[in-house]
Amino acid sequence: MDHRRGAAPAVGAVKLDTRQDHEVFITTEGWDKVRNARSKKGSHHATDELVTPTGEILRTRISHPPDRTTYGVELWSHILRDQLKVTGDEFWNCVENKVLPDRGSPPQSAAALPAQIVYQLIHTVGVPEADVAKLSREEAIIRLNDYWSGLP
Repeated sequence: MDHRRGAAPAVGAVKLDTRQDHEVFITTEGWDKVRNARSKKGSHHATDELVTPTGEILRTRISHPPDRTTYGVELWSHILRDQLKVTGDEFWNCVENKVLPDRGSPPQSAAALPAQIVYQLIHTVGVPEADVAKLSREEAIIRLNDYWSGLP
């Protein structure tokens, strides 16, 4: 049995999450509180949201209070797979080591100019930013080549 501070109980090969671990995960990854559900007895869930770099919106709910109460195996699997969209290893690496899960990167337009070309056009060549925004990749490279060749 693992007696480390903060170690979650395990069932079989599955390491179970507690509400407190769930809260640590979303805080570490930078999720935003969107609302708290209230019943006659007071607040019973907090809803948090994360917009990933790819534009996906994830939502998770944590029952209150976020204490050492352990989730059941089926609920824990649902939270990982459907709400947090991480593996158990990614979850625990975030909770225990502050390593954020890889959520991908924003989709880049095939027509987007590389940042270095934009910088050189604006700061070296002197092309107004509004004009750079209208250039295709090919036009931008021609403008740079003309500048370096000494052409007007």
